Amino acid sequence: MKKLKSSIGLLFAGALCLASVNRNDKPVFRDVENAHPVHIAGVSEGPDSSRFTYTKLVSGLDEPMEMAILPNYDMVVAERKGAVRYFNNATKELSTIAQFNVFSGIEDGLLGVAVDPDFKHNNWIYFYYGVGGEKSVSHLARFELKGQNLIQDSKKVLLEVPTQRKYCCHSAGYITFSGGLLYLSIGDNTNAEEIEGHTPIDERPGRELSDDQAATANSNDYRGKILRIKPEADGTYTIPDGNLFPKDGSQGKPEIYAMGVRNPFRISVDPKTSYLYWGDVGPDTEVPGSEGKMSYDEINQARKPGFFGYPYFLGDNEVFPDYDFATKKEGPGKDPQKPINDSPHNTGIRELPPAQPAFIWYGKGPSKKYPQVGKGGASAMAGPVYYSDLYPSAPYKLPEYYNGKLFIFEWIRKWIMAVTMDANGNYVSMEPFLPQLKVVAPIDMQIAPDGAIYLLAYGTNWFARNTDSGIIRVEYAEGNRNPIAAVTTGKTIGAAPFTATLSAKGSKDYDAADKLTYEWKIGAKKLVGEEIKYTFTKPGTYNVVLTVSDQNGGKGTATTEFKIGNTPPEVNIETKANRSFYWDNAPFDYNIKVTDKEDGQIQRAKIHAGFNYLAFGKDLAGALSGSEGENIRYAATAKLYASLDCKACHTLETKSIGPALKDISKKYTGDAGAADMLARKIITGGSGNWGSYPMPPHADLPEKDAKEIAGYILSLGKNAEQTPLSAQLKLTEHIGKGNEGAYVLQASYTDKGANGIGPQKTASHIVLRNPLVQMEDYQEGNVGVVIATQNTGYVSYIANITNGKYTRFNQIDLTHIRNIRLRIQEHGAGGTIELRQGGREGQLLGKVDVPGGRLDDLKAGWKEVLLPVSGSKGVQDLYLVFRNEKAKGSLFHIDWMYFENDFNP
Repeated sequence: MKKLKSSIGLLFAGALCLASVNRNDKPVFRDVENAHPVHIAGVSEGPDSSRFTYTKLVSGLDEPMEMAILPNYDMVVAERKGAVRYFNNATKELSTIAQFNVFSGIEDGLLGVAVDPDFKHNNWIYFYYGVGGEKSVSHLARFELKGQNLIQDSKKVLLEVPTQRKYCCHSAGYITFSGGLLYLSIGDNTNAEEIEGHTPIDERPGRELSDDQAATANSNDYRGKILRIKPEADGTYTIPDGNLFPKDGSQGKPEIYAMGVRNPFRISVDPKTSYLYWGDVGPDTEVPGSEGKMSYDEINQARKPGFFGYPYFLGDNEVFPDYDFATKKEGPGKDPQKPINDSPHNTGIRELPPAQPAFIWYGKGPSKKYPQVGKGGASAMAGPVYYSDLYPSAPYKLPEYYNGKLFIFEWIRKWIMAVTMDANGNYVSMEPFLPQLKVVAPIDMQIAPDGAIYLLAYGTNWFARNTDSGIIRVEYAEGNRNPIAAVTTGKTIGAAPFTATLSAKGSKDYDAADKLTYEWKIGAKKLVGEEIKYTFTKPGTYNVVLTVSDQNGGKGTATTEFKIGNTPPEVNIETKANRSFYWDNAPFDYNIKVTDKEDGQIQRAKIHAGFNYLAFGKDLAGALSGSEGENIRYAATAKLYASLDCKACHTLETKSIGPALKDISKKYTGDAGAADMLARKIITGGSGNWGSYPMPPHADLPEKDAKEIAGYILSLGKNAEQTPLSAQLKLTEHIGKGNEGAYVLQASYTDKGANGIGPQKTASHIVLRNPLVQMEDYQEGNVGVVIATQNTGYVSYIANITNGKYTRFNQIDLTHIRNIRLRIQEHGAGGTIELRQGGREGQLLGKVDVPGGRLDDLKAGWKEVLLPVSGSKGVQDLYLVFRNEKAKGSLFHIDWMYFENDFNP
């Protein structure tokens, strides 16, 4: 039989590579950890990725929507629920400078922010937001921002946009400037739920809120448009030349530049051609299209003002049928060259301008035309067009390789692409940009005057404060490269007084000859040194900023937060048994103890514990990352679930775009066929049970994984039996189930918080694995590995074992271990195997001699030898060191080792 890998090897990962694409669309594989290209014969390279450095300036924002970069590189961020956040570039500190009264239902709220092009002299800053209160309107308003003070009395409302707040969705709300003109994107704000598999063109009486012909296709309505105006000094605006309709308003709103758009979420203007770009988030229809269903997201290019098709056309002007919501019948669609808006809800012109096709478009499945975009859920965004000569002396300007390229990005699919165009602005190709960055839900992208790229990450879940949200600054350097600052700490949370140990040893500089200096800023205090200690004497939240400098003026910064005032709880799992392995019928005792300095008496109900046998070996480490409320049995499945696009629409507890996972579980409690039904729906997609928002298909997901995910979801609504905090057990569940599984005992406790510091969680675990460990699963070593093939009898093993070589296995408990049984092949000079702990020259725990064998005897059999063990204490890194000082070549081969304990006959 083919030899199976043991579970211990599944707990560790090797080196990772990502594939980027060069200008010829050929893959270039890069070592992520070292960020250097891996050279492959015949493949040309794009810019060296090691010359890009990136710093996460801020994290943990609450639904960030847009950012504004000030001339001094301070930043203002608009959060959807109304908070205006200010990042001080000098101190690296984040504060809240205003809280707007906003309507934040559906997708509305504080959506846009931009500074005036002449901000240095006028201090004007613009916001777009849904106004709180009974009146359904949104405001484009201007304020004065002086320092970190947003002067409320300076407010000037430039534009009021009537909206509806009965149905979801599409608010857009992005603001940008170009050539002194302000561009504002506004979503169609139309019922996107009750469309019956078509587009919202419901002409029935009283259904105007479900008819996009009353919004985006209506020349007399601001919704579903991109507006272009010229702000004036007195807080009003004028209409520039060249908009879509006459300035007198005789044919439509004179502010309109582009119409026929659905949700123009992110826009940009080419600084040279003045072409307008935007990402338009597409509908979810059942109408057949050229690529699957007509549910395309679009990147659009407007070389001049115009009508861009929705709700009549999509993609390359593909035509939607004229669906009658009253009779439920389809009629012929509109003519893209002469579309007529004949809806009774239309208050604008009937004959619209010719429809303009999309620049780039793609659906939920794989795209034949644009294969690089991937598949699944989608949310297209447009970023800036880059020109090298606009940054003549910028220290971080991008390489000439990106000159003239448009950057586009994906909120759901988490990629950034650089789009190459010809001299006329026509599409040529696209390629991934910095795929190793892995931005989580990018929602804004801007290039600063110094050439650095700023990315705003929304984070994983919709309508939530996400820990993986934040602001990322990306720098490129042709000559001297900035150091990359990295802070290593011990604990960052505790009671006052609290002594912190801070190290900058993880910092690096890709210019090998550079000499680095280290400065730490803690409040008003500055300290120097690669490693320092600092004592916080008072409770509070403190930002510690490390600046790493080289002798050529290059600098890199990193910020770490300390929360002083609340000691994290202590969660300990005591056992007299072995903490690494299980054996048939072996006893296992445990006792979970929780203490917390501030909480004092611990409530049993707040201690979460679980003990499970996981009979599969996909990802045992995933069991250790399960959150409270999740069944440990499905912890690895939860990790698989999180790797898909599902979390963008479903949260654990509350309704997002889709229902909460726990609500799904409760709905199908007791339904015997629910698991199979949910698995099918995960693979095929669909809608109707929870509203009309369809779930995208996952056609390539294996059926067994879909069933596992379905089981995970259904488990969330069940009240699991409470695991006792203390027990005496016999381990039998694994018997007859192979060697791939593991027992996982996990305990966690979240305290109440104290002294202004929020609740802190501590978790502890024990993972018991099969005592048969394959030698090739070592964590460190310098031996060779022979891969299992037909010629080796389907056995993999370690070879090229010569004098002084070793293997290391991390964190193994030798409690109750009396011997290690080794399967060896006498194929070489022979020698001694030493067992040591803590290092290659650490304490000797045992050794065994292995006789030599003939090197020319390829059929030499495998034998087992016993290595006795004594003197070990606790969990240690174990080293197997191989000795024979007289031998010049190979000593022997080793297949596996088996840990025998006191209970094993």
